Amino acid sequence: QVHVVESGGGLVQAGGSLRLSCTTSGRTFSDYAMGWFRQAPGKEREFVTTINWSGVNANYADSVKGRFTISRDNAKNTVYLQMNNLKPEDTAVYYCAARPLAIATTPALYNYWGQGTQVTVSS
Repeated sequence: QVHVVESGGGLVQAGGSLRLSCTTSGRTFSDYAMGWFRQAPGKEREFVTTINWSGVNANYADSVKGRFTISRDNAKNTVYLQMNNLKPEDTAVYYCAARPLAIATTPALYNYWGQGTQVTVSS
């Protein structure tokens, strides 16, 4: 079992920045690929970004490329999502998730999820 906890959400003006953190416990963190997803009211959960166990490989949704950066610190069991140049359409609950081995962009392929953290971007 892997316990996942997100933090760092909040309210920010358009053009601003936030950094989300996600800490896991329970299993060896470096055994897992990590992903960030988001869900806006009335919409399905959508892929944002994912990173492999070593941090070498990452994948981003087109909507966040060039603005968001995922990174991880295996010594701290933590993955980060740096979000710059935020837009109102980035407003959503952001979820962190873990899955063994390879990265994936489909939510159903992730085994463990956090409770989510709200990000609100005002115009």
